[in-house]
Amino acid sequence: MAIVAVFDMPGMTQAQYEQSAEMVAGRPGPVKTPADWPVAGLLSHTSAPTADGWLVVDVWESEEAFRQFGERIIPILRELGVPDVEPRVYPVFSMVPR
Repeated sequence: MAIVAVFDMPGMTQAQYEQSAEMVAGRPGPVKTPADWPVAGLLSHTSAPTADGWLVVDVWESEEAFRQFGERIIPILRELGVPDVEPRVYPVFSMVPR
């Protein structure tokens, strides 16, 4: 079952987000496709600045795929000095792809 993972990260900067994306992809530059992720299963990724930090909303094919990604991204966020993040995870009820 597909899931939505919401990361609300007060204090995270755009520079930290860009660094984390490069570290996830293993190359310089922005993440552009799901193939840039270190594990399979990403359906969509959206990021945006907030009044006090950064927001990321991902849709994954399964909770297991997301957990595998979490094993990669959480150490990266810690290395970049982003405060401990607890993503909120929800089952997908409806998704309208492009």
